[in-house]
Amino acid sequence: MGMEWLSAFGTGGIPGEPSLMEELDINLPHVWDKSLAVLNPFHQFSPDHAKDAHMMDDTDLAGPLLFCFVFGMLLLLAGKSQFGYVYGVGLMGVLSIYFLLNLMSERGIDASRVTSVLGYCLLPLCLLSALNVFVHLNSMFGYLISPIFILWCCTAASGIFVSILGMHNQRFLVAYPVGLFYACFALLSVFDVGAAKK
Repeated sequence: MGMEWLSAFGTGGIPGEPSLMEELDINLPHVWDKSLAVLNPFHQFSPDHAKDAHMMDDTDLAGPLLFCFVFGMLLLLAGKSQFGYVYGVGLMGVLSIYFLLNLMSERGIDASRVTSVLGYCLLPLCLLSALNVFVHLNSMFGYLISPIFILWCCTAASGIFVSILGMHNQRFLVAYPVGLFYACFALLSVFDVGAAKK
């Protein structure tokens, strides 16, 4: 009993104890697989495919929180301190799309799954904000390339939502509000909101 108590304060932990990642319910290989699926713009999400079904049933929030933080940090590296806008727009967008999807579908969807899907599909916009660190996007180049990243995010998110809810004939109806959601994040990358206040 005494040795187990002392080993809890060491680096080895107690024998048979689950790792910290397991206790926090963070599955890094799963985060990696889901991220790769979102980054592939030609990936067709299908609930019949076992791997896709597992990804769509998962309500993992570790990846979305990580990508929101990475998006905010990359904006900060570009000289734009926008953390409040990132989390504010994210929260309002998730709530709006949650209510909208539940009104549009018969099956319904829970808020944690909406948060997970929208957060993972923010990954292409993280690439846009990384590009913003090196290239000034408030120019014709930024105006031309931003819609491509918005479309990339929108295609991935609407594909997942349509597969989860079985709304295959309503994909454009799902894609429209999702595209507006990601357009708000793209605007944060292209324009400096803080500069407009001065």
